[in-house]
Amino acid sequence: MISDHLFFTGINVLLAWSVYIVLVTGSLSFAQGAFMAVGCYVSGVLTVKFGWSLLPACLISVIVTAVLAALVGYPALRLRGVYLILVTLGITFCVRIALENIGYVGGVSGFGGMSGADLTTVLITVGLVGAFLLWFSFSPLQRICDAVREDDRVAASFGVNVTQIRMLGFAIGAAIAAAAGALYGHYMNFVRPESFDVLLSVYVVLYVILGGVNNMFGAFVGAAIMTLLPEYFRVLADWRPSVFGLAILLMLLFRPLGLLTFRLITDRARRGSAL
Repeated sequence: MISDHLFFTGINVLLAWSVYIVLVTGSLSFAQGAFMAVGCYVSGVLTVKFGWSLLPACLISVIVTAVLAALVGYPALRLRGVYLILVTLGITFCVRIALENIGYVGGVSGFGGMSGADLTTVLITVGLVGAFLLWFSFSPLQRICDAVREDDRVAASFGVNVTQIRMLGFAIGAAIAAAAGALYGHYMNFVRPESFDVLLSVYVVLYVILGGVNNMFGAFVGAAIMTLLPEYFRVLADWRPSVFGLAILLMLLFRPLGLLTFRLITDRARRGSAL
């Protein structure tokens, strides 16, 4: 039971990080459920239909999803605000409808036969993604993304290709969500398209808002709290949407930047401030 809770916590942490890396570039995506589904089904087809092992299947699913996200994101990320949100919501609905109508992967009946993922694999994946995000947080790329997020026009005036930066963040976020989807499917053994509904994408965004959008640790804390609290306080399980909504409302009123509001300073910026 505890291992199940920790496994799903790891999955939600990965999903929260997939949203965080998009938010760093100043965009907001509600398509993470769709990218999670693509990662799950692509890896599942490779392992069940073609007999691949889990690791190469996961890697291929991550690459395919990242490429798909880049192709979709290149025109979509030119939009801003509510228009971008609507496009990402549309992506989620389109992927679900497509999966429901593809008989090769079971359609509405679902797709099964996947296996091989466990708590160890998800912990290793969380560690690898966390290490990448920690490197990213102290790299010059973090400052470029911050510049795009704070004022894309000023960033563009300094020669930054705003669209490419946003597309890069969108693709990386999709790849992380695909890894989470691959592990999820191979742990559950059976999935349906409805498992990756738009509500999943909404919850993942709220994890990041709760924990804090300024650093990678906020997404980790938000996902862990909102995954584990309903499990260990069973009275909250039946009221999870209401409790979740109330928590977000209180956070927006009293701590609009989330639980963890600090920013990680890049090494070069730290050296510059010391001069």
